[in-house]
Amino acid sequence: MIRTTLPTALGLAFLLAVAPATAAPRVVADIAPVQSIAARVMAGIGAPDVLLPPGASPHGYSLRPSEARMLEAADLVVWVGPDLTPWLAGPIGALARDATVLTLEEAPGVVVLPARAGDGFEAHPHDEDDLAHEHEHADDPADAHHGPRDGHLWLDPENAVAAARAIAAALGTLDPAGAPAYAANAEAFAAETADLVRAISAELAPLRGRPYLVFHDAYQYFEHRFDLPAAGSVALHDGVSPGAARVAALRDRVRAEGFVCAFAEPQFEPKLLATIVEGSDVRTATLDPLGAALPAGPGLYPALIFGLADGLAECLADPGSAR
Repeated sequence: MIRTTLPTALGLAFLLAVAPATAAPRVVADIAPVQSIAARVMAGIGAPDVLLPPGASPHGYSLRPSEARMLEAADLVVWVGPDLTPWLAGPIGALARDATVLTLEEAPGVVVLPARAGDGFEAHPHDEDDLAHEHEHADDPADAHHGPRDGHLWLDPENAVAAARAIAAALGTLDPAGAPAYAANAEAFAAETADLVRAISAELAPLRGRPYLVFHDAYQYFEHRFDLPAAGSVALHDGVSPGAARVAALRDRVRAEGFVCAFAEPQFEPKLLATIVEGSDVRTATLDPLGAALPAGPGLYPALIFGLADGLAECLADPGSAR
């Protein structure tokens, strides 16, 4: 079930009709969820571009000439940062030399969690209180993490709100005439996102404690925000397929530990997951952390988060329960 929060199509049309005509800065985002957040902030004024096409993995990609030209023409580049796309730092530095670069990993209010090691995620030290504490102290260098970090930060809606505000501030500096509209759009997005979090929290609360397997460890932020931790991942590293020994160990785990679901992703080969769950009662479904099949624009981000929640709920629910 795909749901969206405001802005509705009618609401966006109203914004476009009443917003003052300005020459909007040329904005380029790295991935579709970031573009969606930027599009919400720019509603009524302009529309951002996105570098990675649908279905491309952010963990490894070669820019096409048209995408390189986007960077060259950009006034503002918004990217998650090197923990998600380390390969993108070079092109941004070489091609977007005249642009303002906003790295969301460094933006005020954005919490970046350390990468998890191993496949036993239940023992991770962060809980909801820890995450709230980190949001309170996100600007304190003393609280910065050292070592590998998890770049999938947009999957915590609170980080998305902080990103929207940072984008609005950067745009307001580039386009002072549009600054009030950018700031108002960011605050509207914050209110919409608060409604989204409340709805998803209620949807997922009955499912806590049911073990599930994800294909790669992309969902830590979502898990913490909604208190629904994964029990492990198929791939230990982003984009790296597991070896035969790990596949065999996972086959044993899903049976011994009573896994309910195992989730594939559109960017990865589904046959591997089928091998792991073959002969078991484990259900399979697909989660997409990037929204590859969703229409681009301001509605993509809420539809992405709701889609993750619905995918988890449909697979983890008791087969005998009505949803």
